[in-house]
Amino acid sequence: MLQSLRDKIHGWPAIIVLGIAVFAMSFFGIEGYFNSHVETFVAKVGKREISQQQFQDTINRIRQQQRAQLGDQFDASVFDKPQFKQQVLDELINQQVLLQANEDLGMRVSDQALRDAIASQPAFQVDGKFDQNMYRAQLAGAGMTPQAYQDGLRTQMESSLLQDAISSSTIVTPADIDRYLDLKLQRRDIRYFVLPRPAPEDSQVTDAQVQDYYKAHQADFMNPEQVSLKYIEVNGADLKADTQPTDEELKKRYQSELSRFGMPEEREVSHILINVPKNATPAQQKAALEKAEKIAAEATPANFAKLAQQDSDDLGSKLQGGDLGWLQKGVTNPAFDAAMFALQKGQISKPVLSDEGYHIIYLRDIRSGQTKPFEQVRDQLLKEATTGERDRVYNETAGKMTDLTSQNPGSLEPAAQALKLEIKETPLFGRQGGQGIAANPKLVAAAFSNDVLVAGNNSPLINLGKNDSVVVRVDRHVPASVKPVAEVHDAIVQKILDQRIAEAASKKADVLVQRLGKGEDIAAVAKAEHADLQSVNQAQRVQQGVPQPVLTQAFKTPHPAADGKPQYASVALDHGSYAILAVDKVQGGDLSKLTADDRQQLYRQMVQVYAAMEAQGLVDMLKSKAKIEVAKDRM
Repeated sequence: MLQSLRDKIHGWPAIIVLGIAVFAMSFFGIEGYFNSHVETFVAKVGKREISQQQFQDTINRIRQQQRAQLGDQFDASVFDKPQFKQQVLDELINQQVLLQANEDLGMRVSDQALRDAIASQPAFQVDGKFDQNMYRAQLAGAGMTPQAYQDGLRTQMESSLLQDAISSSTIVTPADIDRYLDLKLQRRDIRYFVLPRPAPEDSQVTDAQVQDYYKAHQADFMNPEQVSLKYIEVNGADLKADTQPTDEELKKRYQSELSRFGMPEEREVSHILINVPKNATPAQQKAALEKAEKIAAEATPANFAKLAQQDSDDLGSKLQGGDLGWLQKGVTNPAFDAAMFALQKGQISKPVLSDEGYHIIYLRDIRSGQTKPFEQVRDQLLKEATTGERDRVYNETAGKMTDLTSQNPGSLEPAAQALKLEIKETPLFGRQGGQGIAANPKLVAAAFSNDVLVAGNNSPLINLGKNDSVVVRVDRHVPASVKPVAEVHDAIVQKILDQRIAEAASKKADVLVQRLGKGEDIAAVAKAEHADLQSVNQAQRVQQGVPQPVLTQAFKTPHPAADGKPQYASVALDHGSYAILAVDKVQGGDLSKLTADDRQQLYRQMVQVYAAMEAQGLVDMLKSKAKIEVAKDRM
């Protein structure tokens, strides 16, 4: 199988790593009141279901990630396109297929492997070590329970077990690397010219032609479906704590949590740095070490400052005799840290290697840890206690809002009156979201869900952020509609004309390529077409100053004939224009210029790509044998 994959030039797109949502059963419309079970899955792989909730949660998660990464460049409309939804569903199906294969083969992630994976996450660590309190706090901030996180992480890890096994057995030979490099670094001598944009053969567009185009392309001229909402909101920032803790209560808390307020041990140190250049040769490393060892042998507490001023490469501390002041554990790099805390007061270390070079460390003094007095931490304790009380009030209010809005699903009024909350409104927005709270993907998903949009019920509680949640209901629904033809008439006329121009340009380009193939001179043809002929020697696949479509076609076009006759092709450019291309010469890549590090990096990349291709082959094979049901109407 590997050889067949190597023969493929096109790579395989990376599998999207998708999180796992908790399965939830939903009942929509009147059927839910009479049927004991309503199918709600979007897809089913064997007995494994992909629920609507899981599918929508995955889309929402990707939407949030893209919004955070792209900022103003974010295009929410992508998430409504059938192609995108199908891609997400395909990846969820792939995941379920792999999980089923794991089960059949008896492959699973052990509890120890799961614990190790969790403990290795920096977000759950304090001073480089896993901290149970930090773990729970981080998950609580994300609105997840430890069990839900562990289940999701285990599923994600298990879905990659087979792929990891394939990756570890993938082989890439030096000959594979050479063949790839010869193609990637290949250079071509080309000539090309861009045809002037022609006038359409017929510049008249009748109303009948506009109507025909309008009817055939109505999907291009739609007003999107929109809703506006009414909602009530509970925001912890707006809530006031019922009581303020007294000093006695704060002191009691201080005594019970005394260990929190200890000040860590500090060490007063000086150092001498002997720099080791990046990418240093063995000879340079040896010379730096010998210099550092010589200085360390000569150094004493009495002359350390003088030696630092003479020999240290650390410009920041050199003039101060190498003085770094008082340092706590974890402030410096691990090697420096370990050596510094291994010294006794007055000792000087042997050379210690770090990313910067060799350090000679002098421990001048030690200051033991101290406990901060109550007066120093009182404000912190008060803030924590107040925040805790505010959190309690928020959770209580949000719980009541949930109960009242579910008990009265057809109105927000009872909850608003009981909790003294204002009923707010949003402007109209579409499935791609809007402004304010309508930019939140979870809220948009709820607004367009069957239960809220079709059945007319209040939504469940929607968390917008920490201690901020809403319940919404549809105030106004504007179905998707086709724009009137009069509104889009001019745009359609231009589209028809652009289409005619592109067709005329394509015909013209085909005729010219045929003439060149019969022996006409490309320079003469370009001159006759009032175009400038461009020549590019040793063009590469990506190069400034040459249209990318021209370069792409240049490397797809066959090699020149054995007699040196060029190969010709037409190239479609933007806005319906065309270029005429001649490939005059092809030269293989110069592999001698690549370093051993470059080849090693390429080797790793090719292993990843080949492994991904093998993994996709495995997934395709498993899917062909699995019973897969897809409910497109629920996507």
